[in-house]
Amino acid sequence: MRKLGVFICHCGVNIAGTVDVKSVAEEMGRVEDVAHSTDYIYMCSEPGQQIIREAIREKGLEGVVVACCSPSMHENTFRKAVKSQGMNPYLCEIANIREQCSWVHQKDREEATRKAAEIILATLEKVRKNESLEPIAMAIDRRVLVIGGGIAGMTAALDLAEGGYGVVLIEREPGLGGHMAQLSRTFPDLDPALPGLVAKASAVERHPKINLLCYSELEDVKGYVGNFDLTVRKKATLVDWEKCNGCGDCIRDCPVEYASPFERGLGMRKAIDLFYPDSVPSKPVIDREHCQYFLDKGCRRCEEICPKKAINFAQKDERIELKAGAIVVATGYELYPMERLGEYGYGQIPDVIDGLAFERMLSPNGPTRGKILRPSDGKVPKEMVFIQCVASRDPDRYMPYCSRVCCMYTAKHASFYKEQVPDGQPYIFYMDIRSDCKGYEEFLQKTIEERGLLYLRGRVSRVFQDDGKVRVLGVDTLTGRMVEVAADMVVLATAIVPSPGVKDLAAKLRATVDRHGFLTEAHIKLYPVESSTKGIYLAGCGQSPKDISDTVSQASATASKIQALLSTDKLLQDPLIAFVDEGICSGCGICVEICPYEAREMDRRRGISVVHEALCQGCGACIAACPNFACELRNSSASQTLRMVDTFVA
Repeated sequence: MRKLGVFICHCGVNIAGTVDVKSVAEEMGRVEDVAHSTDYIYMCSEPGQQIIREAIREKGLEGVVVACCSPSMHENTFRKAVKSQGMNPYLCEIANIREQCSWVHQKDREEATRKAAEIILATLEKVRKNESLEPIAMAIDRRVLVIGGGIAGMTAALDLAEGGYGVVLIEREPGLGGHMAQLSRTFPDLDPALPGLVAKASAVERHPKINLLCYSELEDVKGYVGNFDLTVRKKATLVDWEKCNGCGDCIRDCPVEYASPFERGLGMRKAIDLFYPDSVPSKPVIDREHCQYFLDKGCRRCEEICPKKAINFAQKDERIELKAGAIVVATGYELYPMERLGEYGYGQIPDVIDGLAFERMLSPNGPTRGKILRPSDGKVPKEMVFIQCVASRDPDRYMPYCSRVCCMYTAKHASFYKEQVPDGQPYIFYMDIRSDCKGYEEFLQKTIEERGLLYLRGRVSRVFQDDGKVRVLGVDTLTGRMVEVAADMVVLATAIVPSPGVKDLAAKLRATVDRHGFLTEAHIKLYPVESSTKGIYLAGCGQSPKDISDTVSQASATASKIQALLSTDKLLQDPLIAFVDEGICSGCGICVEICPYEAREMDRRRGISVVHEALCQGCGACIAACPNFACELRNSSASQTLRMVDTFVA
């Protein structure tokens, strides 16, 4: 019989405010094999952990139950504490008496106290049958795949490369920069966005530790943390970038023009062109959908004029096989599709544009060379309306969340408009102002005071065109009056949404997304940059809307986490995984189909299912599906679970 110890945390008043902690500790002390039972205000603190260490050393404890909060919070903390005293860490278990007891019985102290005792007794039953397990050691590949070449992906790639790790950076567009490349200036300091971005992109392109694959997408992922097998599809650019010297003759001579997606439809691009004027890499790509050669074989001018003979109309997609130990997902964002915003007239009214289109107008290398001009007729707008929270914070019809950056960039936009058009009048419809980062509130107040911006608190109900004007109907909730503005131009601050294809990518990576399509972290407080799948890390707006400062900070945090992960020769995998009782496995294969981590396969020779230890995450799906009860989890066997249940029903 093991000598067990019980340690009960007050968690300030989170537990002790509802549960009679002292009486529970005394009751546990009377259990036959409990050699030590005590309580402390914060068991996770260093003094609390010291109490556990001293009890193990002095009482010779062989198993420990810590009654506290959820295991996801501090299970590792307490397992490290017991391990320091020579105890196997998997003989330490958490009894959750906070989330599962005190918080749900706050009005019934007696019931909460009784239930807390039962939870601890049930956990003691589990510890009695726990095995002494050892982590599973695996060799690791010290290279990292970064998906996405925006500011998040570039920052993570550079940090990792500077740390000595090999990096493969893939970007689906022909150039680096993401949406930051479309910005004119950044708030709150109003520095030009492009020079710093291009400098960082150039550093990525030149770094000897970074293998840059633009115009590429991840096609397939196999394997597990430390040992991912990857297939990347490098799309045909139809230009041999090894031969191309970036002279631009092909672009200048191309006769085909169409509306540029990068310029948000306000400018034109050629059928062969750069991603954007200062694009890194500075190499062109042919767009098959618009190139006259692919439409009717009637044009080969770029091929004829190219001095390096770099044009290759027969070029095919290439598939590249890679290995990596960890993956960074930095897939960025898109704006809510404005064609779905019928009440704002987008698509029907040319003078209604989104925030990124206005950024391109403000950009010196944009379609209007930095001048604010109406798209419909090229005139300077004298009445401007900016509408915030378009498709954001609207749970009834659109996105319920805040997009974080809209309040600040709208103030920036209105400020630049007033600077260019001193006699113009900007109106800003808003719900409330959110300026919660360093220097943001000061920037906002300075902008309002110096530029004389007119803020109208209220939603806009309709935007329509009438007599050459864009009429905006709204309400000023502070005065209770309806407002109608006859505007020359309207800029919509639309919701930030995940990039297209993120759900499919998440499925390949066995990562999870929330109901809006953003990638979800393992724990919002404790593991904010790790995904639910080990070895998959998150950075930037693919996880949630955020500004550039937070994006860069998160990307550096992700790089730091990965450097810690790959700093050793072997990777230790948690042994709390599934196993198969070979004697009763019928080889039906149900567990193979049900496993979300592809950790099961059939051994055809023996006719049984086997577990790939490195892939298994211990989720228990196979246990629930197995018709023969041949699947079990280490230290969570059926017999242990039934003994725990007996504690509650006895």
